[in-house]
Amino acid sequence: MKDKKAVQEADRQRHLEQRNAAKLRRRGEPMLQRTGEETKDPNPVILVVCEGKNTEPSYFRQFKLSSATIKTVGKGMNTLSLVQEALVLSTKGKYEQVWCIFDKDQFSAQDFNSAITLATASGFHVGYSNQAFEYWFILHFEDHQGGTMPRTDYDPKLNGYLKPFGVSYDGKESKLVSPEFFELMLTTDEKLGKARIDLAIARAERNYNAKGNYASPATLESVTTVFELVRVIQNHM
Repeated sequence: MKDKKAVQEADRQRHLEQRNAAKLRRRGEPMLQRTGEETKDPNPVILVVCEGKNTEPSYFRQFKLSSATIKTVGKGMNTLSLVQEALVLSTKGKYEQVWCIFDKDQFSAQDFNSAITLATASGFHVGYSNQAFEYWFILHFEDHQGGTMPRTDYDPKLNGYLKPFGVSYDGKESKLVSPEFFELMLTTDEKLGKARIDLAIARAERNYNAKGNYASPATLESVTTVFELVRVIQNHM
């Protein structure tokens, strides 16, 4: 009887995994890669290597996951240097996914595109923003269609949306995402009846798909692919 129950339980687990994998494929989400039954980790670790030391780490570290762990590292490096550091860090632990998070800012198109190419060739995922990471935050509050928006406009625009809630973001000094700011991005937009984080994902994906010229991400403004990592995170919340 025990053997029969064990077989049934194993079949049930395989069915759940196949169903979840199919669900992820339909959504176009990056899946945690498995090399075989013997490699399964009940608590997979996602390594997130960030260009910034403050903004990105203070954002990603506030997500509470139930079925995975995020290890976020803020290196203060950019483009190619960041990816090369991710290569080093990826050898020092067991990670189901490695993500490189960096911005276009004022870096050359060649450096920016080369960093994405190197990361992808290394088996990493990339959450890039053109021009800067804060564009991802803006999409939680504004249905921006992807037109040109200088990054110097990000902070005043963002704080204009935050002010009615008694929240602010200091993009010049601390560059930290406060718990109040983070929680606000998870709440529901009362007018639209949808969670702001889901609105940001939909808007970011639409803008990314509308650009078309994926061969040169440096030309895709305003675009952020951070939504792809956030989707992965949501699957483990």
